[in-house]
Amino acid sequence: MSRNQFRSPSRRHFIAAGAALTTLPLVPKGAYAAEPYRFSHGAFEITVLSDGFIMLPASIILPDTAPDERPAILKRLGGTADSAPFHVNIPLIRAANDLILVDNGSGDKFQASAGKLASNLALAGVDPASITKVVFTHVHPDHAGGTILPDGRLLCPNAQYFVGDAEWQFWTDPNYDKTMPAALHDFARGAQRDLSAVKERLTRVKPGHEIVSGMRVIETRGHTPGHVSYELAGGDGLIIAGDVSASNIVFFEHPDWHFGFDTEPEIALRSRQAFLDRVAAEKTKVLGYHWVYPGVGYAERKGTAYRFVAA
Repeated sequence: MSRNQFRSPSRRHFIAAGAALTTLPLVPKGAYAAEPYRFSHGAFEITVLSDGFIMLPASIILPDTAPDERPAILKRLGGTADSAPFHVNIPLIRAANDLILVDNGSGDKFQASAGKLASNLALAGVDPASITKVVFTHVHPDHAGGTILPDGRLLCPNAQYFVGDAEWQFWTDPNYDKTMPAALHDFARGAQRDLSAVKERLTRVKPGHEIVSGMRVIETRGHTPGHVSYELAGGDGLIIAGDVSASNIVFFEHPDWHFGFDTEPEIALRSRQAFLDRVAAEKTKVLGYHWVYPGVGYAERKGTAYRFVAA
């Protein structure tokens, strides 16, 4: 893949995102959600846990939007005139004898407003040592940064780990400093750190593979070159969407707008449109990583766009 296929945020965006924390007047409602959200789906019992929230600048959330239009949208997201919080919703799935975590949050690797998964697992009465599988949608720092605790131990010491094969191939490139734009180098170093820590217990999966019976990997490439989502059998279906649509407001209402953290922006738009088309047509329940907590609901057609209906 050539450098000109990427459109990635610069390091200054991360600095801006961190600085934005000091300007947020109020913690957004539900951002530090202590109450787990539980529901059943087919043979699965699902608990949504909060990892807190991350603050993103307008230039990342709304790169296609005129500057004078941004404040009103950011306000709808619970933010300020120049940034907004994105919740972090982590599903924990009980499937027969397995306890499966989908992504593991930021840990201490991203922003101080995130990394709350361990404490919220404790509040839910879940010992991380009882988690048998950790599956990644992708390995950005807010999705895989919780792999290693500050003292070097694994958050989930007894788990097997699963990542998309294309995601592994992309981030573990030993020549990343030559093949990737400089803005992705920190991401690559973080991904290599987290994946290396679990390399001996890691399975690389491809679309169509099953994690357990009834939990299938589906391709949703674009946000990263190996981004995947997970489809759970039962009823009208459930898709754990990761970041295929990073906001249930902005990118449902404007599915053709870019998101600044999408590594392959045009592929990401096509994946998002296909995802929204499908789940709206089939009335499939969806769970989004950065949607308003707990991030569970449906997509309904609204003209050429969509609206999110909470479950």
